[in-house]
Amino acid sequence: QVQLVESGGGLVQAGGSLRLSCAASGSIFSINLMDWYRQAPGKQRELAATITSDGTTSYADSVKGRFTISRDYTKNMVYLQMNSLKPEDTAVYYCSANIQMRGSVWPARYWGQGTLVTVSS
Repeated sequence: QVQLVESGGGLVQAGGSLRLSCAASGSIFSINLMDWYRQAPGKQRELAATITSDGTTSYADSVKGRFTISRDYTKNMVYLQMNSLKPEDTAVYYCSANIQMRGSVWPARYWGQGTLVTVSS
């Protein structure tokens, strides 16, 4: 069994910052990709940022230059530092990862429950 648990969401004024954290736990053999997705009210879920096992990062154009994704490989954690927040960043943010469990041949995609970020104008 594998779990992803996010934390760090909340209410912030436009221009402010928040740092999201996500902890992966369970019978984990390895983790390659870790991502942050977000889903705004009435919209489809979209990929915000990705970090690979070798530390390569990529970002959606809408967050590039404002958000930074990082990982702690020893703790199986991923973070999303969000700066210069805008009202349009308001969304539920989900952590996701490709995780190979101990005893499994192939990795599988796992999701957290999400954490709400609200940016007021």
